[in-house]
Amino acid sequence: MIISSTTNARIKEVLLLQQKSQERRRQGLFPLEGQRELSHAAACGYRARTVFLCPEIAGADYRLPEALADAERIEVTPQVYARMAYREGTEGVLALMYGKAHGLHELRWQGAPLFVVIEGVEKPGNVGAILRSADAAGVSGVILADPRADLYNPNLIRSSIGSVFTVPVAVAPTEECIAFLKERGVCILTAQLQDSHLYYDTDMRRPTALVMGTEATGLTDAWRRAADAHIRIPMLGRLDSLNVSVSAAVLMYEAVRQRQTIPTFNA
Repeated sequence: MIISSTTNARIKEVLLLQQKSQERRRQGLFPLEGQRELSHAAACGYRARTVFLCPEIAGADYRLPEALADAERIEVTPQVYARMAYREGTEGVLALMYGKAHGLHELRWQGAPLFVVIEGVEKPGNVGAILRSADAAGVSGVILADPRADLYNPNLIRSSIGSVFTVPVAVAPTEECIAFLKERGVCILTAQLQDSHLYYDTDMRRPTALVMGTEATGLTDAWRRAADAHIRIPMLGRLDSLNVSVSAAVLMYEAVRQRQTIPTFNA
């Protein structure tokens, strides 16, 4: 099957799924562009319903990942692919992928876990950047508490460069997240300026959850009350905050550093 019209119903479906989180949730599907991204998703157990391929862009030698070989395959013209593509440089392949469940109880880990919890963050680019750092730091999982950003938002996927598939992710209300961590003896460290210790004086070798909120409003009181310790990153300039994705990366790599050495702590 070859589609050459940009008004084709199948193309309209792709555009609707790109633009509407409600439609992504309703159908349980999300669009995914790019050969590298498809490879990451397939390797992590994601399945495709439909693959749209533009041979003129993808190249005659391109082969879909074997895990996606059973998906419906539709060829499109360069003009149609240009209409569908959310971003440039995606190499002529776009798939409609089935989403996964992201419950807390699906998280798996060995040894002392390190979780990153993000409450209420609404900018997809920030979530994607945090996932990218989480992959690099080898965290046990990223937990989105009361998220305002859709995990399968195209901007989030793009900014994560595929780590949205490689990093274990759970999505749940704040109270459920707190109960999950408490029941498993995970030390909750909330990032906040008030009544806090410097992050590098705090033990992160034990089972740990690094918890951050939005740059505008910070964390809700529920997290502040549940915390085992409050930590802060020193601010030496005129501004009093870092981008949440930068803060998350700083704290994650402090945990990595501590777990590779044996420091002395004050808290």
